[in-house]
Amino acid sequence: MARTLADARRWAEHGTGVCRDTLGSLAEADFAAPSLLPGWTRKHLVAHLAANADAVGNLATWAATGIPTPMYSSPEQRAADIEAGSRLAGSALLEWFERSAGDLHRAWDALDESAWAASVVTAQGRTVPASESPWMRAREVMVHAIDLGTGVTFADLPADFLTALGDDITAKRSGVSMADHPDVLVRPTDAEGLAWDLPGADPGSPVTVTGPLAACTAYLAGRGVEGLTATRDGEATPIPSLPAWL
Repeated sequence: MARTLADARRWAEHGTGVCRDTLGSLAEADFAAPSLLPGWTRKHLVAHLAANADAVGNLATWAATGIPTPMYSSPEQRAADIEAGSRLAGSALLEWFERSAGDLHRAWDALDESAWAASVVTAQGRTVPASESPWMRAREVMVHAIDLGTGVTFADLPADFLTALGDDITAKRSGVSMADHPDVLVRPTDAEGLAWDLPGADPGSPVTVTGPLAACTAYLAGRGVEGLTATRDGEATPIPSLPAWL
């Protein structure tokens, strides 16, 4: 699907609300529990989300002023800030999350058409228009709301976001080596006409992975294979693992 700036802002708002509701339901001790991301507690993840809003806000400043304002001063500083945040109280992390998210949305509200078209540079070194930044943020809050491990799943996210996320991941995976993987065709069973092709080492005999849209998108994002089945040449086959996409 062709996502728009309005779509991305709506999804960023929605994902922020899902995270807010989830975090607001946690007791202090719950923040220290493991997240679904290996090696990270929920505190690490909330610190990442809060710092990410500040970082995306730097891109809004860049777009508004024309003064280069990187998302993070360095990868090392980004990691250090997350680690420091993981030692904060849950209440302090929630306050940081709320403050940074609010500042970001207000910064976006202040951008005019020319600012949205201004070029900025992501933490991965990609030059993109500032209008890409709400999508970057939407992806963070939506997917990491699941990674908090409180019971939110991909099935709880809007279908149009899931479709856009699948498209985005597939496009990014086109630049990731699939040399050690078979060709994979992902077909949601509840989204007519939608399919994602991941060319691999054997494009003549693809593995077709099928299941609900939410499960297919979770698979593309590296979040498991629950609810999916796979066939190859008409026979059942294991669902292939996929390389990292970010």
